[in-house]
Amino acid sequence: MNRTVIYLLFIIGVVGIGSLVGLFTLPGDWYQGLQKPSFNPPGWIFGPVWTVLYILIGIAGARTWIEARNSARMKTWFVQMVLNFLWSPAFFGLESPLLALIVIVPMLVSIIVFIRQAWQPDRVSALCFLPYAAWVTFATVLNLSILLLN
Repeated sequence: MNRTVIYLLFIIGVVGIGSLVGLFTLPGDWYQGLQKPSFNPPGWIFGPVWTVLYILIGIAGARTWIEARNSARMKTWFVQMVLNFLWSPAFFGLESPLLALIVIVPMLVSIIVFIRQAWQPDRVSALCFLPYAAWVTFATVLNLSILLLN
């Protein structure tokens, strides 16, 4: 398969699935009624941030698929992706900050593991995951804060 097609499949797949998950688990009245920490960002920021992050995640996934399809880092990429897609249903769908925290902590660990696994053989993929790691670290703190406040 052509490299360009692989990149498009990964990017469109990640952005598309991420968008669908987001549309099916929109924050509702339950979320609006929660106490949130002072550093909780405005709701409008999440869509643009996640779109950029999903593009970077898709690029890293495509690069890894092309270079090392059967590697541990490809498996790690898929693990973090599954956890990523489970977080919103856990938090918003099931209205459970605790379950979401149980999902996001191993997600963050798998993101860090992916960065470590990719650092030497594919620095570009590792660098694509750095903003993702930063955002998910922030999201983990936010998730924990919401759990503690409520």
